[in-house]
Amino acid sequence: MPGGVHTDLLALGRIPDPFVGDNEKRVQWVAEADWEYRRVFRADDDLLRAAQLWLVCDGLDTLATVRLNGVEVGRAENMYRQYRWDVRALLRPGENELSVAFDSPVRYCAAKQALRPMPGVSQAIAGGPHLRKAPCQFGWDWGPQLPPIGIWQDLRLEGYEGIRLEDVHFSQQHEDGAVTVAARLSVQRWDEAPCESVLRLVAPDGQTVEAHATLTADEDGILRVVIDQPQLWWPNGYGQQPLYQASVELRRGDALLDRREYPLGLRTLELRQQPDEWGRSFTFVVNGQPIFAKGSNWIPADSFPTRITDDYLEGLIRAAAETHQNMLRVWGGGFYEEDRFYNLCDRYGILVWQDLIFSCSIYPLDEPEFLENLRVEVAENVRRLRHHASLALWCGNNEMEQGWVEWEWKDASLEGLKRAYDRFFHHTLPEWCGAEDSATAYWPSSPSSGTPFENPNGQQQGDAHYWDVWHKRKPFTAYRNQYPRFMSEFGFQALPPLATIRSYADETEWNMTSYIMERHQKNDSGNQLMVTQMLDTFRLPKDFDSLVYLSLVLQAEGIRYGVEHWRRHPERISGTLYWQLNDCWPVASWSSLDYFLRWKALHYAARRFYAPLLLSIEDGAATQAVTVTSDLREPWEGTLRWSLETLDGQALETGEEAVKAAPFAATPVCRLDFAGRLDDDLRRECIFIAELWQGAELRVRQTSYFAPTKHLSLREPGITARLDADAGQARITLSANRLARLVECSLDGADVVF
Repeated sequence: MPGGVHTDLLALGRIPDPFVGDNEKRVQWVAEADWEYRRVFRADDDLLRAAQLWLVCDGLDTLATVRLNGVEVGRAENMYRQYRWDVRALLRPGENELSVAFDSPVRYCAAKQALRPMPGVSQAIAGGPHLRKAPCQFGWDWGPQLPPIGIWQDLRLEGYEGIRLEDVHFSQQHEDGAVTVAARLSVQRWDEAPCESVLRLVAPDGQTVEAHATLTADEDGILRVVIDQPQLWWPNGYGQQPLYQASVELRRGDALLDRREYPLGLRTLELRQQPDEWGRSFTFVVNGQPIFAKGSNWIPADSFPTRITDDYLEGLIRAAAETHQNMLRVWGGGFYEEDRFYNLCDRYGILVWQDLIFSCSIYPLDEPEFLENLRVEVAENVRRLRHHASLALWCGNNEMEQGWVEWEWKDASLEGLKRAYDRFFHHTLPEWCGAEDSATAYWPSSPSSGTPFENPNGQQQGDAHYWDVWHKRKPFTAYRNQYPRFMSEFGFQALPPLATIRSYADETEWNMTSYIMERHQKNDSGNQLMVTQMLDTFRLPKDFDSLVYLSLVLQAEGIRYGVEHWRRHPERISGTLYWQLNDCWPVASWSSLDYFLRWKALHYAARRFYAPLLLSIEDGAATQAVTVTSDLREPWEGTLRWSLETLDGQALETGEEAVKAAPFAATPVCRLDFAGRLDDDLRRECIFIAELWQGAELRVRQTSYFAPTKHLSLREPGITARLDADAGQARITLSANRLARLVECSLDGADVVF
């Protein structure tokens, strides 16, 4: 433990790997059955002497009845909640038996759906909105229908002597170069004896400050410490991420009664929405500095969450940070992540846009029992996460407001549920979040204008999702017509790398329309959409390997095109979060990192288009406009050198411009018109090259063209490779006689990141 039924059966050889071939459909019976876990154990003698004994379940997935020594102690019905049950009277010396019996989530949802149908996602098992379980586990347009069952987080016994820490609420006051950290303690008591409370903060350099207070029977307590010359926490790319280690203790004499530890980053953070010439801004501001959010959307890292190791999770977060990302949106169709996820975001400087877990469906928000379940869920998770420096926003849901306005939720029978939605997301939920965490902004839905049901995907205020390039098959150039205040979703699919396809499809299935390739494509017409856009840009691929390669570079080029446009307008647009960072299984999807943490071409492109110093080109039919976007704190000075060349390297025109790039701004450098130089044939023979130099150092290179890649006069480039090794490092140098466009470099038999 933690563990799940699917992964346990797989380990025992009772089911085939659900991620291989079409085995997903062969294991559907697992989630349709009831299951029971049992364990016989001996309780520690010291634990048995405790005055209070609790069985604590951090995460049961989902419908569980828990028995100790044959006596029912409680029932769980929400995978996002912690359950605590008093077992003092049931735990005994010697052997004890714990049983956790799970009901089928599929059968439960089917029964609820039969009584009261709830509109949901077409790719999902019906009825999911009735159950507080990760929506995507029932199926999504990138995920399988594999709803797990099991003990998905820690399960333990806890003993106490008269008092325990129930909650610690930290707050920070930044004033006159110092920070006052206050800790408000909430305790649960079983006696009236006073005890001492201690707040201790250890700075990154080891310096320690403490505060002490006596807690009496009729009060909880507040402890305060003042930190002079604080080390401030910053998002990735804007500064360092020093973390103070906070601990809170309850003591009676030498006896330690309870202790909690928390990482704290000292910072201020606000969501600034101010009127301006385009409408109303939507800008995250940290320590007084407006931040351009550069990031992506996060989905659960595995369809079976108990398989997610610490190393795997850190690999994902580290890969985001290595590509200069400073924000992840924890999407509302998954689950509230475990503490380790937010600890990593604190360490790597990744701000977290946290959706509450509601997505793309209608929920029974008019049912009192359902609402009470939600009330406890929200309170527990807001309390658990609010101390994290990385936490930037509470967002009510994913695309539900858009659903009411733009989707097929128009039936008169749904009007009562629409009113319930309005009450919950615009009144009840912000009140719940504000009561537990008044320091963090709340936003009702994504996308939203902030005004209920009024143009949720508008360009004047709030955030936007733009999917016309994918779902409506618009060209990548359509991104340049979009000027949202904050672009929180947009994306384009690619196949995973060939090594990943090998993990689920035999070579006999290596065809875009084969049965297995379509089983591992969950978006309606997804493979067709990829190929259609591919043929608008590239020539017909000669084989399957080339098809995979072209899908990867197509995705990278498309998302680059959009991000560079939006970064050219930071005064108007305050962030881009592409869909999506990661996968939960091996699949064709919008991710930049595949299930095996392999970098797709998009992730390499993100390292360039999210770089602090960005050189971008707005290409026209015969024009090239060059802009430098800087997220640096200081002005940057250098030289732009440009050239118009043939594809075999002959320079037709060259020039240079002095560059003075302002900090946190986009600086137009030049706009060049080659209409008089280029005829129709020469357009297919030319490349425009722009380079940023600082002294003798080449900082950035960017290229642009006057014709789509499929029309360029590309010929065999004669690529050669040389491998040099020095001091434990390998360097691969590629050379060519002519232009080699979008080159992929890999090592046979090894997964490496260049």
